[in-house]
Amino acid sequence: MSIETLKSRLPEYAKDLKLNLGSLASEPALTAQQRAGTFIASALASRNAGVTAAVVAEFGPQLSAEALAAAKAAAAIMAMNNIYYRFTHLVGGDYPKLPAKLRMNVMARPGVEKADFELWSLAVSAVNGCGMCMESHEKVVRQGGLGAEQVQAAVRIAAVVHAVAATLDGEEALAGAGLPQAA
Repeated sequence: MSIETLKSRLPEYAKDLKLNLGSLASEPALTAQQRAGTFIASALASRNAGVTAAVVAEFGPQLSAEALAAAKAAAAIMAMNNIYYRFTHLVGGDYPKLPAKLRMNVMARPGVEKADFELWSLAVSAVNGCGMCMESHEKVVRQGGLGAEQVQAAVRIAAVVHAVAATLDGEEALAGAGLPQAA
């Protein structure tokens, strides 16, 4: 499966998603590695098997084995961290002062440039809705030399990939319930 196949699966009412997916696939603000890793990490965070398969088929070959592993690691570690840190931020009290006691070794040595890994972590944090993590990763990314356009591009990719996954999940749910699907 490819991005084109994925676009063809989207219903007509999601035409804007098709257009955005196509233009973001060649987003010039990011390097090829940054773009590919952002797509892959965001697809994994969006939890749709078809979207993940299409995105990895399209962008996986653009990454070294180390970079692909790092994009997967960003999605995995943020799946944990976004829940934990969103909890400490929202509940407050003593929780933010307590040590997390969660292993996060991959963040120290991700196998790719720190700024790229942090960018992927930021994109996943956007999908997962953790404000504390988004602020933290955005700060590190900017300190790493990336600008507002690059950060915005990564978050736009995350938003579109997530929207594609949500749309396809919705259409599958309608079909499974015997309800009419969009044309």
